[in-house]
Amino acid sequence: MTLPELLLAVVVLGLMVVAGVGGTSRSLARMRIEAAARQLAVGLEQARSHAEANGRPCALSLASSGWTMPGAAATGSQLPGCQLSEATLRQGVEVRHNLAAALRISSTGLVLDGGTVVLAAAGTDLQRCLVLSLPLGVVRFGQSKAAPGAAPRSADCVVDPLL
Repeated sequence: MTLPELLLAVVVLGLMVVAGVGGTSRSLARMRIEAAARQLAVGLEQARSHAEANGRPCALSLASSGWTMPGAAATGSQLPGCQLSEATLRQGVEVRHNLAAALRISSTGLVLDGGTVVLAAAGTDLQRCLVLSLPLGVVRFGQSKAAPGAAPRSADCVVDPLL
């Protein structure tokens, strides 16, 4: 093998490694977003089940780290927080939403507040959205077509054929 052939082989190998690393980081960012979306949906279902099983309403708040128990000031009453087994999102996921400070859940498991949540991560253009529709609290997943960093709107959450 001559020196020019060796250099060409090294350059080609380097390009393959760089392309693989870029694809891998993009793939990991997408997986973080997908996992966070499912984690939020599971947390909401757990909260609904908790309220239904106890026959008492409860509330949750959405923070950048995931679902939390709201304080009395957020609910405007002494509504207890819903119990969740795992509510913390992995780091690296940006959470934007227009939910109320406290998402109230009735004793029958109905979500009394609605809104839109958008999840994004560095390394990918994907923005996953969850729309909580009233009056039944149906959760709809989709892909947000809004500009990165824009305020969440349900109209920007379109059906994703990959879901």
